[in-house]
Amino acid sequence: MPAPTPSRRVTVLLALVGGALTRLAFPDPGWWGLAPVGVALLWWALRRDSARWNCLVGLLWGLTFFLPLITWADDAVGPVPWVALSVAEAAFVGLLGAAWGWARRGEAVWRSGGLQVVVFALLWVAVEELRSAWPFGGFPWGRLAFSQASSPLVAYASWAGTPLVSGVVAAGGVLLGLVALRLRRGQLLRAPVGLAAAAALLAVGWQIPLDARAQDGELRVGAVQGDVPGTGLEAFGRARQVLDNHLAGTRELAEHAGRGALDVVLWPENGSDIDPQVDLQAAAGIDAAARALGAPILVGAVEYPESGGRYNVSLLWQPGQGVTDRYAKQHPAPFAEYIPFRELVRPFSSAVDLVVNDMLPGTTTGVVAFDSPRLGRTVQMADAICFEVAYDALVRDGVRAGGEIIVVPTNNASFGFSDEAVQQLAMSQLRAVEHGRATVQISTVGVSAVILPDGVITHRTGLFTTEQLVADLPLRQSLTWATRLGPWPAWVVDALAVLTVLAGAAGARRTRRADRVDGL
Repeated sequence: MPAPTPSRRVTVLLALVGGALTRLAFPDPGWWGLAPVGVALLWWALRRDSARWNCLVGLLWGLTFFLPLITWADDAVGPVPWVALSVAEAAFVGLLGAAWGWARRGEAVWRSGGLQVVVFALLWVAVEELRSAWPFGGFPWGRLAFSQASSPLVAYASWAGTPLVSGVVAAGGVLLGLVALRLRRGQLLRAPVGLAAAAALLAVGWQIPLDARAQDGELRVGAVQGDVPGTGLEAFGRARQVLDNHLAGTRELAEHAGRGALDVVLWPENGSDIDPQVDLQAAAGIDAAARALGAPILVGAVEYPESGGRYNVSLLWQPGQGVTDRYAKQHPAPFAEYIPFRELVRPFSSAVDLVVNDMLPGTTTGVVAFDSPRLGRTVQMADAICFEVAYDALVRDGVRAGGEIIVVPTNNASFGFSDEAVQQLAMSQLRAVEHGRATVQISTVGVSAVILPDGVITHRTGLFTTEQLVADLPLRQSLTWATRLGPWPAWVVDALAVLTVLAGAAGARRTRRADRVDGL
């Protein structure tokens, strides 16, 4: 006998609790085991046979998830953009609810628990892929995979990247939901099957080998977190102060490490608030610091081309030579680094006028190269500036182009003491595992960290502190399966998700609603 369909009041409650629990799976506190629990509650809440109602339920789940997840947007740009972005992202979960409402109408799906696990996971990943690409290039924040940086499930990233990790978490959630459903129906002998399957997903993750060994030597790296004079809008309000902070930190690093002891020194995004390519004083200060180190410095700065606009750049500064390589951020953040539809947006937030010059997208792959005298060869670094670490293709392209380590220069000063920095650090951890590369996240204010290719954090700084890091990073050139497969896993999932929705819609035309009972 099928379990009774949940009432509308119950489904709303399940959705609200599920979204809130899933938020807690992300840093901070990062209780990663709550992610499948939150998904299980959503799956249970979507058991009513109405695509429109399920859309509303998904929206409610999304609101209780995204609003507390990205409170840092309120710190940076105010309450209206924060709420608008949260609602927009929650709408994608509403789309998931509607899609599931159609897909589960296929007779094979509503009669089979196994197929429900697979189809729901496919739809979840496909919707994540959609919102990670559209509109304005997408916003991947809050993908389930990013909650698993410290869990055994992160190892799946080395097989097929973020889509697989998110899919495994979603599948685990449905398995837990099926266990609860069978217990409610008194099917005590069938319930352990779902638990065993969920445990198997976890066990496989534990067994996936993650190689963190050096393949072509080790890179002696220094990183400087110089701090800023204030938070939010005050962070860059004093000209040259941020540059002076990072110069001071670099001089301190040189005193402790000694000249010639480091292969390269990393500064964060906007580590220089003055473009050293046009300001002689800034150039002299950076070159003096590089000479004291006897090593190049990767400087975060902003360029202002004569044609207008600006570029967010990482400049490889060699002592005595100046800039020898450069990478410009390819994915500026909409409504933060550039303002689409400025006149339409202005009535909702006066903060749009703080962005005087829209940021332009760079056009080259994120790789910066330098010659290492100690290693006797050229070393290439994959560079993903700030939010770019959230985008699968940008990091992957840098590694496939020869990046032997991953560098994530970022500026978290606008987000205060929120969880934004640690949420970004979780993404950097996943990228390290996904591509088998040592990774350094270096921020103006923290959290900065050194991550090994197996995702283990070996060094970590605090928020709004002045600190330096020194580490020996294993250089690796082999490619994981995730790096080799590239976007193909996501494309396959997208195609299958569309097919399941279409098949469900076709099945609904052949079966009366009264006959579509849960066959589980």
